[in-house]
Amino acid sequence: MHSMQHWLDSYSSDHRHPTNQLLHWICVPLIAWCAIALLWSVPVPALLGRAGFWAAGAMVLAFAWYWKHSHRLGLALLLALVLLGAVTSLLYDRLGASNLRWLALAVFVIAWIGQFIGHAIEGRRPSFLTDLSYLLVGPAWLMEKLLRRLGLGASA
Repeated sequence: MHSMQHWLDSYSSDHRHPTNQLLHWICVPLIAWCAIALLWSVPVPALLGRAGFWAAGAMVLAFAWYWKHSHRLGLALLLALVLLGAVTSLLYDRLGASNLRWLALAVFVIAWIGQFIGHAIEGRRPSFLTDLSYLLVGPAWLMEKLLRRLGLGASA
């Protein structure tokens, strides 16, 4: 099993160009929100709960992966997931499932185009094409950078 520092170092090696990094600061959070919003819009049988059930399940699994690799990043990313969930809940209440789904799909496509443009500029293919775990590493990489900028430590 890789350490979080190994994941972050490996991810960093594929994301050195400033334009690619900037696009990741924009696109990675949008893609994370899209994943949550798309799952939020999936119908939930009444016996299981209410809207957001599938998204909450995915967020718990993502948090478990982060926590296993880094308690510090896990807690920080839990806050980010809760914030994204709260935004999604508000949008769901205002837009409804169908409109939320269409909005999330549109943003998802645009954000992934941004990601691929960044990697074209970088001259390297996206990390997740070698290991799907990198889909979870991207948000952790950004959170690590954010925590360092805030002076909240530099170890994963």
